[in-house]
Amino acid sequence: MTVGSQGPLPVHEVFTPAAIESGGTLFLQNCAFCHGKDAGGGETGPDLTRSKLVRTDSKGELIGEVVKNGRLEKGMPRFNLPEGDVTSLVAFVHSQQDKALSQTGVRKGVDDSDLQTGDVNAGKAYFNGPGTCAKCHSATGDLAGVAARFQGLKLEEQMLYPRDAKSKVTVTTGDGKVLSGKLEYLDEFTVALVDADGIYHSWPVVQVRHKVDAPAKAHVELFDKYTDADIHNLMAYLQTLR
Repeated sequence: MTVGSQGPLPVHEVFTPAAIESGGTLFLQNCAFCHGKDAGGGETGPDLTRSKLVRTDSKGELIGEVVKNGRLEKGMPRFNLPEGDVTSLVAFVHSQQDKALSQTGVRKGVDDSDLQTGDVNAGKAYFNGPGTCAKCHSATGDLAGVAARFQGLKLEEQMLYPRDAKSKVTVTTGDGKVLSGKLEYLDEFTVALVDADGIYHSWPVVQVRHKVDAPAKAHVELFDKYTDADIHNLMAYLQTLR
């Protein structure tokens, strides 16, 4: 039995280096936008290196099912991939979890009390004023009960960059066909979306025109404007929205 810094490593099929390398390429193309290039978590997808499902998978029977069927209720689309590609993805994901579990040291956590040092009134004023939060959000509307749904660091992560604020994209193909849906991947080479039926589509960007509607953009634009006090005060206010 192989033991890492966090206990015994999961037992699973031994995958070839070629399968892992191929899976890494496929992962970057299809999965990295959500789960991060190293499977450690990304825009909307969880950290697969900590996934219990991955840990209990042996040879793709669990991971493969998720890849093929998706988890539409959680925003993950179905992928219509050849069986060999699915196996390669399984190999890569297992290799990344093994690597993460083998590393020495542990990640430092953040206590909820560390994020409860702000001024509620100042946070409310920032929300309704210079933070411009009230232009898109409402304490009695979309944010009602937000502090009951997210606590501590999870709440701060949602505040700084809301993982559920999925961008939308409209793609116009060369023959004039227009498709719209949730943006799943975009770089200088590829644009991909999931349509209303949960089907994944992708195109080379040079072959189509695309327009992105990114509701999280306003959060990103605040990154270089926030002060530490702004963040702590805003957190203090959001924690009252139960």
